[in-house]
Amino acid sequence: MKTVHEVSKMTGVSVRTLHHYDAIGLLKPAKVTDAGYRLYDDTSLSRLQHILLFRELQFPLKEIKEILDSPCFDPSEALSQQIELLELQYKHIGELISYAREIQKKGSFEMDFNVFDTGEIETYKAEAKEKWGNTTAYKEYAEKTKNKTDKDFADNADRLMEIFAEIGALKENAPAAKEVQEKIKALQDFITEHYYTCTDEILSGLGEMYVGDERMKKNIDKAGGEGTAEFVREAIGVYCKK
Repeated sequence: MKTVHEVSKMTGVSVRTLHHYDAIGLLKPAKVTDAGYRLYDDTSLSRLQHILLFRELQFPLKEIKEILDSPCFDPSEALSQQIELLELQYKHIGELISYAREIQKKGSFEMDFNVFDTGEIETYKAEAKEKWGNTTAYKEYAEKTKNKTDKDFADNADRLMEIFAEIGALKENAPAAKEVQEKIKALQDFITEHYYTCTDEILSGLGEMYVGDERMKKNIDKAGGEGTAEFVREAIGVYCKK
């Protein structure tokens, strides 16, 4: 755990900014001590990394929060998008530097304003926003959770981990076993009831994410024992092929 001052020193983000991120729900500390000190764990710092990358790409804080809170958010895929956007910006800045040097060298202005065109970057950013922030699932999630309290969110998260623990207890069975498939159905129903309509297609994507997202994989394996995330993915694969 790191204090807010340690995180500030490590990242260059001011304490005031970190407090603001907490106030708007963008970056909550992992824990607040009885004395009121904010503490941040590796999960918090991972989220902060995404926030800072999106900020470098000129995404507004509100949009960053919508993206990171989207139930469809995939950290590894988001990082790939961020890299591509940064590369586009790098290319654009390089062209601007070359253009400015030409003006400096010739001592006169060339009336070529194409170099200022950021259309390609804006198009890609719009696609990223559409993917993470404007999906039907996200809108349904926002509607279902708009009146929930922090306790409601915590209770739902605990119950979700309980379902993973119940599935993990069945790892000695085949993924296609009836009792395993019943738990996968319970998982799908729970997500639909508390978050958004979990279609077979979405459930299949979640199954891959449970293994591909190291943070999520670690939490699921902690709840149900080593190998639970992989077992859940395999069981979901069987379920969605029915």
